[in-house]
Amino acid sequence: MVYPERAPVEGRQVQFMLTCLCDVFFDDVARAAVEVLESLGCTVDFPEDQTCCGQPGFTAGDWTACRRVVRHVAKVFAGDQPIIVPAGSCAAAVFHEARVAFEGEPDFEEVVALGQRTWEFTDFIVNGLGVDRWPGAYSGRVVIHRGCHNRGTPTVTATERLLSSIEGLEIVAPREPEQCCGFGGVFSVAFPHVSGALGHLKLKNYTELEPDCVVSPDMSCLLHQKGLAKKAGIPFPVKHVAQVLRDALSTEVRP
Repeated sequence: MVYPERAPVEGRQVQFMLTCLCDVFFDDVARAAVEVLESLGCTVDFPEDQTCCGQPGFTAGDWTACRRVVRHVAKVFAGDQPIIVPAGSCAAAVFHEARVAFEGEPDFEEVVALGQRTWEFTDFIVNGLGVDRWPGAYSGRVVIHRGCHNRGTPTVTATERLLSSIEGLEIVAPREPEQCCGFGGVFSVAFPHVSGALGHLKLKNYTELEPDCVVSPDMSCLLHQKGLAKKAGIPFPVKHVAQVLRDALSTEVRP
């Protein structure tokens, strides 16, 4: 994973990348992320012509399609403002996978610059804005899911730092936390049996802890696991970290 060097964040005007999953399945995640950013004093701009980050084309091996989508991203998110993404995989698609796909292309440096402005949501809060403690309270036991796309980035540490600072929230550690959940985007379509076996192992490791919910900075993995759980008749409540942060803000801390 190539994690980009970051320029210092100046001001709190940001651009927000919705992601396909938020658009289609998790609209409240996007809403919660924007509310959290605004609570931190950010002015959030939403470019309406945005589409996909380019990851499906990259993981499917169609780098021509990936480059076409990323060039659209660069056009839509032009400027020098930070681009905030409520998904570790989509953020990594812009700052890592796009960089790989554009090696040798004439606009390689433009894509590198795009990646340098692109932040996963919790990484931006902790390492961009310098916020490492979260106010409010949240009652419950949670497991944090570590998506594979977050490896080599500060995202997991940032997520753990924010959640562990919330009054009343207990983080429980699962077995084999670094084990892939089996989703892998198009991998789950090409190799459904392997994907399903990995997903059920993840479900077992999580549900045996009896958490109130599984929390992640990326809903794609949890969408996969929740689908497997539903087919198996297993309760599997999930939340994006933005929803937990938003809900904690609305809870009064009593002495």
